[in-house]
Amino acid sequence: MIRAKGIEKSFGSLKVLKGVALEVNESEVVSIMGASGAGKSTLLQILGTLSTPDSGSLTIDGVDVFRLGSRELSEFRNKRIGFVFQFHHLLPEFTALENVMIPAFIAGRSRKDAETAAKELLTELGLAERFTHKPSELSGGEQQRVAIARALINKPAVLFADEPSGNLDSKTKDELHRLFFRLRDKYGQTIVIVTHDPDLAAMCDRSMFMVDGQFVEE
Repeated sequence: MIRAKGIEKSFGSLKVLKGVALEVNESEVVSIMGASGAGKSTLLQILGTLSTPDSGSLTIDGVDVFRLGSRELSEFRNKRIGFVFQFHHLLPEFTALENVMIPAFIAGRSRKDAETAAKELLTELGLAERFTHKPSELSGGEQQRVAIARALINKPAVLFADEPSGNLDSKTKDELHRLFFRLRDKYGQTIVIVTHDPDLAAMCDRSMFMVDGQFVEE
């Protein structure tokens, strides 16, 4: 599902990624661990097509993504990739349901289709009673589940998560971790998670460790 080769990235004179190679199979859940500054989030931004490498290649779901034009790449990202970040980035003026529907609107889906899909996802994530609540009326765990529903609304092939439980208490964190695997089993998503949490990493099919811009032996 994901094949990256020779990924390099520098910021000024600082070389952050040093020829990173990575392969992730369809429906596999992989964690990327490492100390702060190891290059994990930079790599995730590149894998998610939010940033371009200085060199290297990236294929996702059979598509050589960096050969796409900017409009094609935006469309690919909207329809084939989902993102979950440590901070949920929900729009405060919109309800949970409206927040989840936004990527579907961007993809050109009808309001009826978007609303039906959003309600199904929110219900699946235990938020059937929260459709009309705004982010300020939701707990941290509920906000993160809304963000996950938003990431899944267009049925992406790949879900990228950057410290998705880093802001949550231990009970909510554990529930969120189990949720990722339930979603994989139901929807078949390929999931790549950057995390500092050893419990989450231990649950994954495979865990990789970054040191100084490169993967090292597990």
